[in-house]
Amino acid sequence: MKTKYKTYLISVIVLVLIFFAFGGAPFFVVNEYEQAIVTMFGKPRSNSKQAAGLYLKIPFFEKVIKFDKRILEWDGDPDQIPTKEKRNIWVDTTARWKIVDPLKFFQSVYNERGAHARLDDIIDAAVRDLVSSYNLIEIVRSTNRELKIVNRDLSEASLDLTKGKEAIRADILVQAQKIVPQYGIELVDMRIKRLKYVDQVRQKVYERMISERKRAAERHRSEGRGEKAKIEGQTDKELRVILSTAYRDAQKLKGAADKDSAEIYAASYEKDPEFYAFMKSLDTYQDTITKNTKLILSTDDDYFKYLNAITPQ
Repeated sequence: MKTKYKTYLISVIVLVLIFFAFGGAPFFVVNEYEQAIVTMFGKPRSNSKQAAGLYLKIPFFEKVIKFDKRILEWDGDPDQIPTKEKRNIWVDTTARWKIVDPLKFFQSVYNERGAHARLDDIIDAAVRDLVSSYNLIEIVRSTNRELKIVNRDLSEASLDLTKGKEAIRADILVQAQKIVPQYGIELVDMRIKRLKYVDQVRQKVYERMISERKRAAERHRSEGRGEKAKIEGQTDKELRVILSTAYRDAQKLKGAADKDSAEIYAASYEKDPEFYAFMKSLDTYQDTITKNTKLILSTDDDYFKYLNAITPQ
């Protein structure tokens, strides 16, 4: 009898396990990071279950489909896109998205794979549309600040950029965000991971960079030569002014000294003209006659006036 009851009990347990294993449980659990919808024969039966908790369902007939509530990742394939001036570049993008309406999501794209396919179309189209609307220089620059360009004649010109890479990225995000809500999706963010030139464009960009750097260097050298000439001219001018001022002051001093000397000589001459003449003659002898000097003069010449007056002792 006990064996019979034990057999019945085991049979009931097995049936219950089979019942639960094949979806016969009358309840289901939604975790904090999940959201769910309930379907019957593939068709949604009720509103989505977005709050975590324990929910009821009809065993066997109703099926629970769960979706992730967290922010999900999307990575697009690099795409070759022509810019406004017809220069091809590789654009590699990534985005973050999440499911905000599980019922609409299920009805439109069914699962995450379908959502990725839709995002491929939406984001790639927005990227291609915006990138092809701007010049290469606007796409690769981070901001739209004023850019100084050195022309071939070494003159500068300002290029007012209407957009920069960050502004273009924001426009792509806004354009894509307008479309994705119909799929029960919210596009949280979109970023350009990498911009890469194709080989032909890369070579032209390198050549342009080298040319611009050479022109900028020549402009700086030209400005340096101009500043050098300006400084040298100013220095030469100041030097001439200094020398002229010094010469003028020296001449003034010499004139004043000559005046004082003449006044002294005049005063001396007035006191004793004979003695003054004698001293001047001695100075003349000292300046003109040396031990090797030979002069042929008449004996009554004034040059020997004082020498002839000397009485031998």
